[in-house]
Amino acid sequence: MFDVTPFEDKFTLAVAHFEDELKKVRTGRAHPSMLDSVSVEAYGQKMPLNQVANVTAAEPQLLTITPFDPANLQAISTAIRNDNSLGLNPSDDGRLVRVPIPPLTEERRHQLVKQTSEKVEEARIALRNIRQDALKEAKRMKDAKDVSEDDMKRIEKTIDETMAQHNSAIEAAFKDKEKDILTL
Repeated sequence: MFDVTPFEDKFTLAVAHFEDELKKVRTGRAHPSMLDSVSVEAYGQKMPLNQVANVTAAEPQLLTITPFDPANLQAISTAIRNDNSLGLNPSDDGRLVRVPIPPLTEERRHQLVKQTSEKVEEARIALRNIRQDALKEAKRMKDAKDVSEDDMKRIEKTIDETMAQHNSAIEAAFKDKEKDILTL
């Protein structure tokens, strides 16, 4: 008999990945995960920011970064400044790095919504690929006479229902994020 559970797990993972991607999109409020993509040149190699410093949101419009080793202060500032996708300008006072989060302009908000909708399309493509793999596997089993024609129809229906559920989860997450981005 055909087991849809592994494919359901893949659908769930694809949605979880999409939600993680949404967390990286800026909404005008400071959030430590905004800097997850920053890599710092420390101890002779590239390291994620969270491995060389503590990142906190001190205020709604300000991130503070406290390096574990004060010698990395300049490298942290430089790494944040060089990440053009963030568009942030950090300042340091010798002990910690302050990153003011500028308010989003209307144009930038619409640009972020557009970027987010591209992530939605990527997530939908991932779901379609998983669906295709599941249907291929079911067809292979049908050709091998492990699954009957009626079972094949039931499997297709189950896979399509699961995909529809996950598609609606993606859509709901996108609507929430869009509302969050466009709200002043």
